[in-house]
Amino acid sequence: QVQLVESGGGLVQAGGSLRLSCVASGSISFAVMGWYRQAPGKECELVANIGRSGSEDYAESVKGRFIISRDNAKNTVYLQMNSLNPEDTAVYYCKRRMLVSGLETWGQGTQVTVSS
Repeated sequence: QVQLVESGGGLVQAGGSLRLSCVASGSISFAVMGWYRQAPGKECELVANIGRSGSEDYAESVKGRFIISRDNAKNTVYLQMNSLNPEDTAVYYCKRRMLVSGLETWGQGTQVTVSS
């Protein structure tokens, strides 16, 4: 019954910043953590992944603007979003993938709306 709870979404003007947090009820030490997003009428897309050792991968559209990080002791992953633009508007989801079993757990999502 592991669950992920996202927070930090909201309404922000273009050029602004937000920091999303995802707190897991269980350990994330042996998991790859990721952030995904889905805008209306679009497919769910990977935003960023972070491996258990801290290696990072980003979608081309967010490179240089977003930073993913993790704090294993707090069972938490973060997404710092800078220089936001209206194309970043979407529901953002946190995902945990267990290294050994491959079991995936998703959060409920948090809405990010960027106005111009």
